Amino acid sequence: MLEVLTRDYITTARAKGLSLTVILYRHALPNALIPVVTYLGPLAASILTGSFIIEMIFAIPGLGRHFVTSIYNRDYTVILGVTIFYSLLVISLNLLVDLIYPLLDPRIKLIEKQEDK
Repeated sequence: MLEVLTRDYITTARAKGLSLTVILYRHALPNALIPVVTYLGPLAASILTGSFIIEMIFAIPGLGRHFVTSIYNRDYTVILGVTIFYSLLVISLNLLVDLIYPLLDPRIKLIEKQEDK
């Protein structure tokens, strides 16, 4: 946020006479949240997928414990199912991050329209 507040468009907004609240919420905060959202998507996925280690260490019943038990028992269908579930979780969280980007910065578009020449 401190880096964004030193940018030229914040100085221009101050020169226009905008209030501090408008500058912070309409100009600075969306641009400061882009790196945060970029980091939080994979972080949330790693926290959720890393839970099976915590479940095994602290003997908490859950999907991670079934995963580790299925490795010991060589139950390949459960291993495959849990792996697919965790990979879908990672993919969906990364997709959510990509869908949030245009809300924070309208210059970021999901689909670029091609013009006929």
